[in-house]
Amino acid sequence: MEQRTNLYFTLLFLLLLHSLCWAQRSNQDDERSSCDRCDLRLSCNCSYDGFTRVPVVTDRALTLDLSFNNITMVTVDDLTGHRQLRALSLHGNRLAVIHLSAFDSLWSLEELDLSDNQLTALNHKWFSKLGALQKLNLLNNPYSCLGSPPVFQRLVRLRTLAFGGPALEELKIGDLSGVTQLEELTVHANNLTRYESGALADIWPLGRVTLSLHNPFLTNVPLASDVLGDVSYPETPLILEDLHLIGKETVQPLYASARRRVRYITLRNLFVSDEAIINFLVVFNGVPLTCFSVDSVTLTGEGRWTPANWTYHKGIDEFFIRNIVVLDVFHFVSFLKLGFLLQYPRKVSVINSKAYVMPCQTSGLLKNLQYLDLSDNLLTDMTLKETLCGGHSPLTDLRVLNISGNALKSLSMVRWLVVKLSKLTHLDISRNGYSSMPLSCSWPHTLRYLNISRAKLTTITPCLPTTLEVLDLSNNDLKNFYVVLPALRELYLSGNKFLSLPSGELFPNLQTLKIQSNTLNMFNRTDLQLYRRLQNLQVGQNKFVCSCDFVAFLQSVIKGHGDVYLTDEEESYVCDSPLYLQGEPVGQVRLSVVECHRVLFVSVSCGVALFVAILVCILLRHLHALWYLKMTWAWLKAKRSSRRHRDRGDSEALLSFDAFVSYSERDASWVENFLVPELEEPSEIDEDSVNHRRPQPLTLCLHKRDFLPGHWIVDNIMSAMERSRRTVFILSENFVQSDWCRYELDFSHFWLFDGHAGRDAAILILLEPLSKDDIPKRFYKLRKLMGSTTYLEWPQEEERTGEFWRSLRNALRGEEDGD
Repeated sequence: MEQRTNLYFTLLFLLLLHSLCWAQRSNQDDERSSCDRCDLRLSCNCSYDGFTRVPVVTDRALTLDLSFNNITMVTVDDLTGHRQLRALSLHGNRLAVIHLSAFDSLWSLEELDLSDNQLTALNHKWFSKLGALQKLNLLNNPYSCLGSPPVFQRLVRLRTLAFGGPALEELKIGDLSGVTQLEELTVHANNLTRYESGALADIWPLGRVTLSLHNPFLTNVPLASDVLGDVSYPETPLILEDLHLIGKETVQPLYASARRRVRYITLRNLFVSDEAIINFLVVFNGVPLTCFSVDSVTLTGEGRWTPANWTYHKGIDEFFIRNIVVLDVFHFVSFLKLGFLLQYPRKVSVINSKAYVMPCQTSGLLKNLQYLDLSDNLLTDMTLKETLCGGHSPLTDLRVLNISGNALKSLSMVRWLVVKLSKLTHLDISRNGYSSMPLSCSWPHTLRYLNISRAKLTTITPCLPTTLEVLDLSNNDLKNFYVVLPALRELYLSGNKFLSLPSGELFPNLQTLKIQSNTLNMFNRTDLQLYRRLQNLQVGQNKFVCSCDFVAFLQSVIKGHGDVYLTDEEESYVCDSPLYLQGEPVGQVRLSVVECHRVLFVSVSCGVALFVAILVCILLRHLHALWYLKMTWAWLKAKRSSRRHRDRGDSEALLSFDAFVSYSERDASWVENFLVPELEEPSEIDEDSVNHRRPQPLTLCLHKRDFLPGHWIVDNIMSAMERSRRTVFILSENFVQSDWCRYELDFSHFWLFDGHAGRDAAILILLEPLSKDDIPKRFYKLRKLMGSTTYLEWPQEEERTGEFWRSLRNALRGEEDGD
C-alpha cells in the first residue's frame, strides 16, 4: 500500500513538473520579440537591437543579421521555417547554448557566422543538416579543441572556414575530416600547445591561408614549423598575423614555409626589428618569393642593414607596405643599403606611411618599376618633384602612378613632372588640393585613365588629355562640362553641382556615365540619344522635378525599355518636387491625366465650355431669354411701384385708362375703324342702360397714341397695363404670329395672374375663329383662361354687331358696376 502511494505521488510530481516546463516554454515563446527591418531583397538587419533571444522574423528572409545582441541560446524552434535562409550571422553575442537540432531546418543556408561568442564546445550535430553550407566562421569562442567526432564531416560544399581563438590548445589529425578543399582557411592559434603534424595537410587545393601566430607560439619552433609546413604551398597566398619578430629565434619557424617554396607572403599586424628583417631575408634567400606584403607594421631598431646585400631575391615582383610606423625614426637615416631589393620588383606600394619624399637616388634603383602607389602620404609639390627627379624620372617603364591623398596643390606641376613618362597609362591624383586647371597642357600620349576626384576644381578646361578612356572627376565643384573627349568610354561626375547632363556629342564613344548626387532636375530621351554608345547610366540621388514627361520617361527606362540601363538602385531615384511628391520614389509615382496633360485638358475643357456656351446662347436667343429677363425685371419694378402706390392709398389715381388694347399691327385698321370709334365715341343709346341715356365714352390705351416716346417699349407696356383697369387682347392669326403681341401675352402671364389682378382683368376678343391650341403652350395660364372664361367673338353677320358692342361695354364696365 505504501509503495502504491509513493508511486502515485511520483507520477503526480512528474506530471506537475512537465506542466510547469510546458508553461514556461509557452511563456518564453510568447515573450519572443520580433524584427521587421527587412529590405526589398529580404535581407533583415536585426543587429544592435539588444535581443536576448532570436527574434521572430519573416520566414521569407534570405539574409538574417543578428550580430551584436545579447542572445545566449538558440532553441530548437527559434529558426524553424526558415528554409529559404541563405546567410545567418550571430556574431558578437553571448551565445553559449545551441540546441542540437537548432539549424536542422536551414537546408538552404550557405553562410553561418558564430564568431565572438561563448561556445565552450562544438557539436557535429549542429551542422549535420547544413549540406549547402559554404562559409563557416567559428573564431574567438572558448573551445579548446574541435571535438570528436569531426564537426565538419557533412559539410561537403564548405569553401571558407575560420576557427580558433585564445582558448584553442589542440589540433589533431582527423579534426578537419570531410574538408577536402577550401578557397580560404583562417586559423587563430596563438596559444596552441599540441599539434599533430598533418592535421591541416589534407586540405587541397587551398586558396588562401591566414594564421594568427602570436608569441609564445612562435617560440615553440617545432610546433610552429609543423603548422606552417602543412599549409604552405607555392601557389597559396600565406597571411601571418599578430607576429612579433624581434630576434633570430622568432624567424626560424618561417624556414618551413621557405622550404615549401611559398611565393606569396603577407605579414599583418607586425612588430619587427631591423635585425629580424635581415634574418627574414636570410631565411628566404633564393626562394622565388613573388609578392611580399606588410600591413600595419611597427619598425624598431637602430637601422643596421648589413650584411643583407648578399641575399638573392631576384624573383620578387611586388612590394606592398601599408600603415608603417617607425620608432626612433632618427636611427633610420637611409634605406639605401636595402636598395638591392628594389632592382627587381615591378610593383611597389607604400601607403599611409607618413612618407614625405622618396629621394631621386632611390627612384633610380627601381629599374623595372611599372606600378607605383604612394597614396595617403605627405607628399607636396616640391617633394614630388624630388621623387620624380624634376621631370627627368628614371622610371621609364612606369605604367601606373597613384599619388592620391597627399598634399599636392598644383595640377600644372604634376602635369610637368609626368609628361615624360612615355609609357604611363594610369594616373591617380585624387584627394589632393587642386583648385584650378590650366587652360592647356601636355600629357603622356599613352595616358588612358585619369582620376582627379575629391579635389576642389570648379571648372574644366581643354587641359584634359584627348586620349583618355576613363575619367573620374567626382566630388568636385563642377557645374558644366564642355571639353570634347573622343576616346572616352567611362565618365564619373558624381558629387558635383551639374544641373543637366553634359552633351553626349562631346563623348561619341562613352559607354558608362555616373552622375549621381548632383543637382539635376530632370533629363529626357533626347538627352540620352546624343550618347550614341551609352549602355550603363547612374543618375540617382539627384533633385528630380517629377513632371509628367520625366516620370513617364524614367519609369520606362527603369523597366528596361531602351538601349540605356540604369545600373544603380531604383530607390535612389526620388522626387524632390513638387512638394506633395517629395520623397516619393519616381518608379512608384502615379500622376493623373489632369496633371500630365494640363494644356490639352484646359484646351478641351475650354472648347467644351465654349461649345456649351454657344448652344446655350443659341437656345436662349431662340427662346428670347434675354428679353424675358428684361421683362421680368420690368415686371418686378412695376410690381414694386404698384405696391408702393397701394401702400399710399393712391392706386385709383394711377388708373388713367379703362382698357389697354393689345393687338397686331396688321389688325390696326379694325381697332382704329371699329373699336376706338365705338368705345370712345358712342353713337347710339344703350338700350340696357337705365333711362336709355347715351353710353358714357371709355378711355382706351393704344401703343401708337399713348406710349411715351424715348422710353423702352417694355416699360411702356408695363406702365400701360398698370394704369389700365382692363386689358383687351385682339386675338387673331396675326396676333399669334406677332412677336410683340406674344411679349404682351407674356406680360399678362406675369401681371394678370400674379395674385393682385383678378381673373376678369383680361378680355379676349377673337376677330376670327381661333382655338386655344393656337396660343403658345408656355402661356398655360392664358390657355387655361380661354378654356374656362367666355370670350367675345367678332360676328361675321352685321346684325349681331350691336350685341357684341353691348357685351364688350358691359365687360369693360364690370368692375365699376361691381363697385
